[in-house]
Amino acid sequence: MARQPAKTLWYDRPRYVYLEFCVEDSTDVKVVIEDHRLVFSCKNADGVEFYNEINLYARVNSKDSREKRSDRSITCFMRKWKEKVAWPRITKENIKPAWLSVDFDNWRDWEGDEEVERAMVEQYAEMLEKVTDKGPPPAMDDLDFATRVVSCRAAELRPEGGGEPVRGFQVVLEDTILFPEGGGQPDDRGLIGDVPVLRVTRRGPEAVHFVPAALEPGAEVLLSLDWERRFDHMQQHSGQHLITAIAEQMFGFKTTSWELGRQRSLIELDTPSMTAEQVKALEMSVNEKIRDRVPVTVRELAADDPEVERVRSRGLPDDHVGPVRVVDIEGIDSNMCCGTHVSNLSDLQNNLNLLRDMAVLIARDFKSKPAPRQLFVLHRKEGDSEFMNIIANEIGTEETLLFLTVGDEKEAGLFLLAGPVEAVENLGPRVAELLGGKGAGKRDRFQGKAAKMSRRGEVQALLQEFISHRSPEV
Repeated sequence: MARQPAKTLWYDRPRYVYLEFCVEDSTDVKVVIEDHRLVFSCKNADGVEFYNEINLYARVNSKDSREKRSDRSITCFMRKWKEKVAWPRITKENIKPAWLSVDFDNWRDWEGDEEVERAMVEQYAEMLEKVTDKGPPPAMDDLDFATRVVSCRAAELRPEGGGEPVRGFQVVLEDTILFPEGGGQPDDRGLIGDVPVLRVTRRGPEAVHFVPAALEPGAEVLLSLDWERRFDHMQQHSGQHLITAIAEQMFGFKTTSWELGRQRSLIELDTPSMTAEQVKALEMSVNEKIRDRVPVTVRELAADDPEVERVRSRGLPDDHVGPVRVVDIEGIDSNMCCGTHVSNLSDLQNNLNLLRDMAVLIARDFKSKPAPRQLFVLHRKEGDSEFMNIIANEIGTEETLLFLTVGDEKEAGLFLLAGPVEAVENLGPRVAELLGGKGAGKRDRFQGKAAKMSRRGEVQALLQEFISHRSPEV
């Protein structure tokens, strides 16, 4: 199959230009950054080859440029040769390729950018000191499994993101250690010998492995597992069980569906909405259980065992045969499940982050009040600039003045003043001065770093006085 360009986002900052190549589960990543050119290539999990070559708009310092790979994308940070000079485009030619788009961050105003970005970095550093780093998955030295090829037949695989079908073979083994897609959890990846497994699906009692090369039926083979991918799925699946159980215990909300996604995981509860207080209480309870290092165990029950009726379940598949598998989170939950899980909740290591959802819910809760308020004030110890801006976006700044802060209640943190343009332009510098900080803004937003969060009350009084003078007399 012919190689194709990867979807690419770019944005311009004072010192760097950023390129993000949007390829999930990438392998064989190669990035060459030269002073006037960048060349990128990789493969995705389906074996599709990607290649991008960009003649850059202006010169970069290739020795001070680098790239960073994640499961979602590959981001290149290219240091400008001439700093603080804006790039109107990323390409030398004044032609925009179909695969290239401008990231929304490109429109963020440069004024005060370095100060705000530095404050965000410092805030993240403070937060990271208080939580456990996820780190690499625990070492597993016994993930090779000897088995035998039962059948192999030609087939095609349609890539999940669309495109031309990939030609290959469906292989059934005597036994396997690779989890087939199902029950909301994606499939595993691995190797059969040196042949990559691109997809694993369930066909009745069999696991079907899609591979790009034929394997001889009857041949003995060594099967190996992509442990990093498996462990990530284990963490997310156990996290879903935990959230589902706590949500039902605390509020009576049952889980109606869930999906472990590559961009994000979704848990659907049988409630039209949740308040910000409910989300915060759920988050606190979930993190408490993680800190308590609660064991997670697996047991098998006979299909006619009365205990089966007492575990949480959405029912068995129509073609199910054999024992029933139950996953227990000690003292919290028993759930019928075929998926992969951690052995202790401590392995989740703060993998569950509800900040974005909480920001949306906080805004919705404010907007649902019968009498709209002209001033909204909020402080949260854990948070970041994105958290505050999501709240401002959701509430809107045309009629409401928002004063949002994150960080230590008395010392350093971040602040955002958002609202009607006239109010923000008038009050922004005064808010920064009261908080002993620095900041910058444009039109309806003024944000920055605060050194004296203990003076938040004085800021609130200033804002209330401003609103009272502007309010029409009754």
